[in-house]
Amino acid sequence: MSWVTSNASELLHLTGQNAYLALVPVLVGLLISIPLGVVCQRYGWLYPPILGLTSVLYALPALALFAVLIDNTGFSDTTVMIPLAIYSLAVLFPSVVDGLKAVPEPVRQAAVAMGFGTWRRLFSVELPIATPVIIAGLRVACVSSISLVSVGQLIGIGGLGYLFIDGEQRDFSTEIVTGIVLVVVLAFVVDAILVGVRRLLTPWQHSRGAETGSISRIVSRRTPQKSGEIGRASCRERV
Repeated sequence: MSWVTSNASELLHLTGQNAYLALVPVLVGLLISIPLGVVCQRYGWLYPPILGLTSVLYALPALALFAVLIDNTGFSDTTVMIPLAIYSLAVLFPSVVDGLKAVPEPVRQAAVAMGFGTWRRLFSVELPIATPVIIAGLRVACVSSISLVSVGQLIGIGGLGYLFIDGEQRDFSTEIVTGIVLVVVLAFVVDAILVGVRRLLTPWQHSRGAETGSISRIVSRRTPQKSGEIGRASCRERV
């Protein structure tokens, strides 16, 4: 414990570096996977070949990618981030497609009937409904990336992986155990944040009767006010 307290600032720095190296590639993977998933959801024949390609890329060893990238990017953060972004894309891409496919067709038809265009329907109806599935994939990608950053220490850039290498070289188990604990804690913190984000973005999932009423609330909240006024007027006429 005395070693941990005396090196607290260094441990904090390594934890922050680990988070940076892990989460930026996940963000890049998400920004690529969303438009790619939207295209594959619209044109279903594209999904199998792209999924196969991402699966092949996911199978590539990180060390082999490092060896290829070092000649171009050197011993830099980019060399570690590119493989992690590829792995994140392989996890997030099917999650985006599955989430969009989970949107019921009657919901899309209702949105069209209410005058929603393609882009407005995507951002106002389809992506909100797909959010739980996308965030589930995002949680897996973040935890995996946080763990895989340690491999980058083999080329001198690995965040908390430094503790593993240095502890092994000095035969100092406390340093290794501290690194493991910090990786686990960082993964738990990031995962908890994502769970909170999901709850904020999908409040309808946490109320009773959400399964039947959530979709209608999403669409109705984004329906023009004039449509609501017309509906109320027609109701008064029936009365």
